[in-house]
Amino acid sequence: MIREFHNIDLSDRNSFHVRQQAARLVEFETADDLAELFRNDPPQRWFVLSGGNNILFTQDFDGVLLTPRAMHIDVVSETSDAVVVRAGAGVEWDDLVAWAVERELWGLENLSLIPGKVGAAPVQNIGAYGAEAKDAIESVEMFCVNTLNRLILSKEHCAFGYRDSVFKHALRGKVVILAVTLRLSRHPQPALDYGDLRREVEARGGVTLHNIREAVCAIRRSKLPDPAVLGNAGSFFKNPIVGRAVAERLLARYPQLPVYPAGAEGRVKLAAGWLIEQSGMKGRVEGRVGVHERQALVLVNHGGATGGEVLAFARKVQAAVYDRFGVEIDAEVNIL
Repeated sequence: MIREFHNIDLSDRNSFHVRQQAARLVEFETADDLAELFRNDPPQRWFVLSGGNNILFTQDFDGVLLTPRAMHIDVVSETSDAVVVRAGAGVEWDDLVAWAVERELWGLENLSLIPGKVGAAPVQNIGAYGAEAKDAIESVEMFCVNTLNRLILSKEHCAFGYRDSVFKHALRGKVVILAVTLRLSRHPQPALDYGDLRREVEARGGVTLHNIREAVCAIRRSKLPDPAVLGNAGSFFKNPIVGRAVAERLLARYPQLPVYPAGAEGRVKLAAGWLIEQSGMKGRVEGRVGVHERQALVLVNHGGATGGEVLAFARKVQAAVYDRFGVEIDAEVNIL
């Protein structure tokens, strides 16, 4: 079923809480809903707005925003080793993680408390604490706006990368994600080597699914501001991936620089938060915008800031990092 809104205030539909309007917003549940929309009244400009947790509006949106409302979680198949689950695009991601943990199914626990909807997870290939959505995703169900057909894309064709996927490139503006199918394990598969996670798990009594989830949630809450209290979109910047030679030159000057494997030969990943902090921007506030005092990757709206103000401040952070290290850090959020 379709629900339509016109000239709608988006303040409560984006986690930065910037006050912009959309000419039209359509909530949908099924592929048939989308087929009806694109067949009878195809929008010239459209964008999918799920939970609004990874977007910065810098102006009013003069097209159609599409918001998924399919909130089902269904078991597709089961074996003694694994359970295959299909989750609608409108399901809260953390609700899916909680659902899996309650059933002792492994694979999503490190991704606890990531804000947003299931439909956005493959687009961004969300990740945290050494895990990524692609590790569990089997396929993505989508609606093709040109053919009005429902299609299923296997994991192998999603071109998953670091905070990246085919949905950001070749399929951008061509498909709308309807559901995601994931394979979850019945057998323990703990991944605890990232940051303080192992220590936090042990402090809770040892390695169990529930302890891992609780530890991840506790760490996230200690470092990241609640968007309901302080407007933000989580990590605003991506960790930059650079050539190994660049990293070695930087390490010679800054031995404490955190460096991680990037999954590509001759390339490594740098910690953007460390670069921002060393550039003197952590905790910096200008007007109504600032860098969070506990997590340098997070830009915050201290109240009443416009998207333009947030973007202008983000560019200052990028410039400070480049001036200090000669490294470019890109925005992780969608900027409209």
